[in-house]
Amino acid sequence: MNICILQHMPNVNLQNKLTYRQKQAQATRNMIVVAAQALFLEQGYICTTIEIIAERAGVAISTVYAIFGSKRGILRAIRDSWHERSHIREVLTNTNQAADPRDRLEQLVQATRKQWEMGAEVNAIYTGAAAADPRAAAELTQGMVGRREDLQSFARSLEPHLRPGLDVAHAASILQALCMPEVFDELVRRSGWSMDEYQKWLSQTLENAILKI
Repeated sequence: MNICILQHMPNVNLQNKLTYRQKQAQATRNMIVVAAQALFLEQGYICTTIEIIAERAGVAISTVYAIFGSKRGILRAIRDSWHERSHIREVLTNTNQAADPRDRLEQLVQATRKQWEMGAEVNAIYTGAAAADPRAAAELTQGMVGRREDLQSFARSLEPHLRPGLDVAHAASILQALCMPEVFDELVRRSGWSMDEYQKWLSQTLENAILKI
């Protein structure tokens, strides 16, 4: 066998082991997040301890602390996972003015639908955590401020396409109001609209309210 190949084989094996370890670490992280989310819903944020989370996830207590540091760290991981699955952050931070404004608005609508469709449990967890933990409440407030700022940036990127007489501040306010979870809950969970009906309504309403005809 070529000696060069022999010399490189240990590095290849090491890379494979590192990849496997990374996968195992991610799997462990996911197990803890899933266990914590279920427990936060079952018995509340304040009554759920790191010890109980570790037991439910089947890992050592020290492992939970090493990965997340605290319950608030797990709470942030739950929120981040939720945002990743809905792609809402990607849509809001993509301010490509060259893209078709209607396509971009439709992307926002789709991400909003996914966010609230998957987010009832996360909202419930954060509401309970905020009521019991001032720091969790501060993080929730910070998250809401960040969302408002992202929507303002999104509206600003649409400025050349806003309907006459509508400035960026008012456009951002319209986006903020119509994309709130309370609107989704009222139409879908209380009034029985289908997800597709909600998405179509939100898309048409935002387009009519914001964009040039």
